[in-house]
Amino acid sequence: MSKTVRTFLSGASVALGATVAFSGTAQANTELLDQINSYSQDDIAQVNSVFQLSDVSPSDWAFDALRNLVENYNCIVGYPDGTFRGSRPLSRYEFAAGLNACLQQIERMIQSGTGEVTAEDLAALRRLVNEFEAELATLGARVDDLEGRVEFLEDNQFSTTTKLNGEVIFNIGAAFGEDDIDDQVTFSDRVRLNLDTSFTGRDRLRTRLEAGNITAFDDATGVETARLGFDTFTGEDGNDVEIGKLFYRFPVGDNVRAYVGAVGLGLDDMFDVTNPYFDSSGSGALSRFGRFNPIYRGPDGAGAGFNFNLGDKFTVSAAYLAGDGDVNNPAEKNGLFNGSYTAAAQLDFAPSDRIMLSAVYANRYQKSGDINLSGSTGSDWAKRPFMNSVPMTSDNFGLQASWMVSNKLNLAGWVGYTSADVELSGDNRSADIWNWAVNAALLDVGGDGNVLGFIFGQAPKLTGVENSSICDGSSCDDTTYLAELQYRYKLNDNITITPGAYVVFNPNQNDDNDTVVVGSVRTTFSF
Repeated sequence: MSKTVRTFLSGASVALGATVAFSGTAQANTELLDQINSYSQDDIAQVNSVFQLSDVSPSDWAFDALRNLVENYNCIVGYPDGTFRGSRPLSRYEFAAGLNACLQQIERMIQSGTGEVTAEDLAALRRLVNEFEAELATLGARVDDLEGRVEFLEDNQFSTTTKLNGEVIFNIGAAFGEDDIDDQVTFSDRVRLNLDTSFTGRDRLRTRLEAGNITAFDDATGVETARLGFDTFTGEDGNDVEIGKLFYRFPVGDNVRAYVGAVGLGLDDMFDVTNPYFDSSGSGALSRFGRFNPIYRGPDGAGAGFNFNLGDKFTVSAAYLAGDGDVNNPAEKNGLFNGSYTAAAQLDFAPSDRIMLSAVYANRYQKSGDINLSGSTGSDWAKRPFMNSVPMTSDNFGLQASWMVSNKLNLAGWVGYTSADVELSGDNRSADIWNWAVNAALLDVGGDGNVLGFIFGQAPKLTGVENSSICDGSSCDDTTYLAELQYRYKLNDNITITPGAYVVFNPNQNDDNDTVVVGSVRTTFSF
């Protein structure tokens, strides 16, 4: 359960109807009960996403509460015409029916071991039960049963401040090509356990424990564009457990959300990468390049950032991050401010609830030995134009867009540009790197929650350098392209199976290189 019960309790009356018509006394008559039964069974349609409701938009004052109830508790319904009709009056009986349905759903989630409540949550829950005692009794929901549910929540909560959620990936994969590619089929795993702690109900301290042995296919193919989007740095360590993330997120007033992190904090944790159906490593693109613009990848791990909402349409974000390997090292050319770093800012613009646009800029310094200008998604030249022995600074620019064309189709894409310079006295070498991608997500193909996805793009490409022998003549003219096709099948709320494949054409910016094909069947368990 990704939200606390307190969020449900504070938003229940808002999400179930913008105006509650309290009658003051229970009208237990047959006609009214028939209306409630009709409301609860015949004239409603279950929705899996708040965006399925045509008359609800992110600018609505009740949007967050409604989205929480729809997406996290699955106990809110709409009308057959795809509307929610949040402005119409709601009787106490109808509210009690909705309350009872949500209580039952919360109980099921607690029984499955994915929920937690605090003492404050339970007190608020008891107040709601007492307030609607007469209506719940009329509907046949015995108050003593509800009291039993509350006692069950008290006895089975994981923690009063911390909730546990996790993700496990089983992957069967292989890379195929000519004889020089190690094309053995592999079976591997990745495990992540998130401990999310809240002290105020609006903040979150995330501690992630992770382990894995998923192969990075760049070793087998010699091509970093062939990497999986969920491979692990601990792949050769045989599932050694480590702290993958440790950061704290908290509000500052009503419009600012701040972040402070010590381990594993990246720009994609703080910025919206504007690729809603493919950005996740556990349920997004199979390829590393297909997840989001490589501009977001760089020295990171520890630092701070914030999001500042400027009304309903604009958000400004900024962050400073230092490399994991540098930040705790007091030696020269290390530390929080003297080692490799990323300083970035982003502007998001949402002209409607179906369109999202963003522009990102990142300034980076990468010290000698740590050069990686492509985020390990492109050619060797794009990653290290001048090998790994010289420090470099870079200016990185990205434009991203996502458009929900209809309830069944989302289109997204990006373009990224990097201008990099050698940071040595008397060395004026520089390089330009470009990448772009487009993708399409077809929703509910073959069943609710399933996604058929296609991604195509140009992996980071070194387009030219100055004052260097690299790319003389036409040696930089070749372009590496990636095409991915996947089908994300939702077996149930906790298990998703994603078979698919992606093809890397002209690997490492060389059309003489053989095409590389990576096949994968990713099974994701979430709890």
